[in-house]
Amino acid sequence: MTGLVFNIQRYSIHDGPGIRTTVFMKGCPLSCTWCHNPEGLLPEPELLIVPDRCTGCGACLEACPNPTVAGPDGRERTDREACTSCGRCVEVCVAGARRLVGDRVSVNEVVSEIERDLPFYEETGGGATFSGGEPLAQPDFLLACLRECRERRIATAVDTSGAAERELILEVAGATDLFLYDLKLIDEELHEKHTGASLAPLIENLRAIDDAGAPVVIRFPLVPGVTDERSNIEALGKLVESLENARAVHVLPFHRTASDKYTRLDRAWEHEGLEPAAADRTAEAAKLLEGFGLTVSIGG
Repeated sequence: MTGLVFNIQRYSIHDGPGIRTTVFMKGCPLSCTWCHNPEGLLPEPELLIVPDRCTGCGACLEACPNPTVAGPDGRERTDREACTSCGRCVEVCVAGARRLVGDRVSVNEVVSEIERDLPFYEETGGGATFSGGEPLAQPDFLLACLRECRERRIATAVDTSGAAERELILEVAGATDLFLYDLKLIDEELHEKHTGASLAPLIENLRAIDDAGAPVVIRFPLVPGVTDERSNIEALGKLVESLENARAVHVLPFHRTASDKYTRLDRAWEHEGLEPAAADRTAEAAKLLEGFGLTVSIGG
């Protein structure tokens, strides 16, 4: 059993309680316009280029079996439509300007890496978090990892948008200790516009795992001009208030750390010029949600 992972981040303190190891899995059925992990969207390895490291030596051009094009400064640029992410250019790039994002790893490799920080989990109430991308997009691998963690007495959390079949998400509910459930826009039309997916099935799945008694923490990305409207925040509060087991909300302020990632993947970012919300605006959003009797924190 193997899966496609693009990062394993140890000593994470923003992906669930305590100190955690977060496993970022490739592939996501959503396309959120503000996505902070664009390298996790595609369900296959892809080439990431750091332009500032390129020396223009031409080794990648010679190694590539597909056409490439030269940039205006004479440095080599990859034709993304022709690129098959074979990795040959990565092998010959002595400057480290190119790398493949996404490694095929086994369940044992992942869990063995997680297990390295077992003492920290025991001291802080932490564990492993499976994120992405969308971890439910690799269901067999996710379930195998969750079950192996449980066998080794490692607490787990699944950070998800809920974009999966009902049967799968309920099966995952029986294998994990916590859901970190992302909710962005509580309006069908706006949700589809900004994420490319329908909202209704995600809400239905949230209610299903809540009815099943699964512990849930809601994660709400606060994106200026997109999710931070008062009407959206109040709609979110009413929805969470109606649940039995989800009483906590983490407000996640928008940040710009993904900007370089889009550049390195040769993708345009719709929110390139967007600045994070002011501290008082974030605090106001948190206060609105607290008005629904919810436990609210800023950050993960």
